[in-house]
Amino acid sequence: MSDFYKTLKGCSQGLYKEKMSKFISFAMPVATADEARAAVKRYQNEYHDARHVCWAYMLGTERTDYLSNDNGEPSGTAGKPILGQINSYGLTNVLIVVVRYFGGIKLGTSGLVAAYREAARLAIEEGTILECHEQAQVSFTFPYLSMNAVMQLAKGGDVRIVDQQFDNTCSMTLQCDADAMPALRARIADIDGTSIND
Repeated sequence: MSDFYKTLKGCSQGLYKEKMSKFISFAMPVATADEARAAVKRYQNEYHDARHVCWAYMLGTERTDYLSNDNGEPSGTAGKPILGQINSYGLTNVLIVVVRYFGGIKLGTSGLVAAYREAARLAIEEGTILECHEQAQVSFTFPYLSMNAVMQLAKGGDVRIVDQQFDNTCSMTLQCDADAMPALRARIADIDGTSIND
């Protein structure tokens, strides 16, 4: 398993024309399948007059969660070539949507594959690819008396406080790079009275 993955910084757009057909492509970062589906729905609503709104997404650092859709194009001529471009750039947590306005001239199977592949490539090329570090979180409780030690730990280095609640029993959720998590958990366990929630 790699602790690093590549994704897109933000939304980008491409345009490819072939025999009067227009292929408008959009590439964007997404974190979940629900977020990807919601974005697809937005594009389908916005481009409701288009002949086809085809798409593909890839999720997770393992790159095992993916889906593609031909949206009425012949099977395998749209979604798969879009997904192929995501794979060839080694991206994840990414959705690419390609909107096709039919120009009246049929492209044939190989023509469609080439057009969707090129449209997806253009959207990726217009974007900024980021290399990100996989993150992990740990939640734990601690007595109020250990507050100083916990706050020193939380404010040190590459640790981010995700959530904190201070009461009779205090709780906190911290986030850091996944490969640094075992060391962080060990340091939390060394503080008096802490209890890690697994």
